[in-house]
Amino acid sequence: MSAPLPIRTERRSAKVLRRIALGGASLGLAATLAVAGSVNAQASPPGFNRNPDAQAKQAGISAGGGGYAGWAMKSQLSKSTASSMQTTPMATTSTTVDGMDVASYQGDVEWPTWYSRGVRFAYVKATEGTSYTNPYFNSQYTGSAKAGMIRGAYAFGRPDGASGAAQAKYFIAHGGGWTADGKTLPGALDMEQNYTDSSKPCYGKTPAQMLTWMKSFTTYYWSKLHRHIPIYTNISFWKTCVGNTTHYGTTNPLWIAYYGKTLPAMPGGWNYETIWQYSGSGAADLDRFSSGLTQLKKLATAKNS
Repeated sequence: MSAPLPIRTERRSAKVLRRIALGGASLGLAATLAVAGSVNAQASPPGFNRNPDAQAKQAGISAGGGGYAGWAMKSQLSKSTASSMQTTPMATTSTTVDGMDVASYQGDVEWPTWYSRGVRFAYVKATEGTSYTNPYFNSQYTGSAKAGMIRGAYAFGRPDGASGAAQAKYFIAHGGGWTADGKTLPGALDMEQNYTDSSKPCYGKTPAQMLTWMKSFTTYYWSKLHRHIPIYTNISFWKTCVGNTTHYGTTNPLWIAYYGKTLPAMPGGWNYETIWQYSGSGAADLDRFSSGLTQLKKLATAKNS
């Protein structure tokens, strides 16, 4: 299998790649928590605890199925830090593209407004495990496309539930598919700490077991769509729960969550990020694609051999 398109075809200076501006008004955690409180969970399989623990509730998760890309990072932020984070994206340039990601707790999104602020791509949470679908998925997914954005879906992985392959199958059947239409990004897999039990951040799995579960998911996705699924994660999870494996470094694009001003060394196997989630506060999480609009369009059109 060849490396996915795109990772990065042009090497740029670290100064250009990492340039990011922080500042601007924020809706803060209060607004996030208010929206999160209105989300209802769908039915869960027997014995599968989906109730958020106290740490997850503090990060804005109030119901089962409420996990979202960046919850683990946001749970580490104080209210004062979160309220001062960037909430307005920087303008798209020739070398980067601004984006955002949303889940059920954002509810109805004003997509045209975000497009006017320079956002050109979006990832929308579709599923979690094999029993939950984002109740706002259809409106968020179609709304972003109608606004002119290239959009994709992501699955919140639950290694304490069904097998990776079963969750990938459910994901594809509920919005996570892909077609080479130039406006659909390949589905992404969100791998971060367990929000239902902070005493088991790695879902009770060893790094070897976690990697086996992930391989089951990513292999199934590739076998059905011939796309190497981007992997969303944070450095702590990857090192602690996946043993800092280098398994995906030459195949699957990295979507890294990190809220500092400059990125640290990448997780095992990756030399650079494809997408950087650099802010997790306010009405949406903000992201930056590292390789320009032309490469972003390639990510939406090219199969992996």
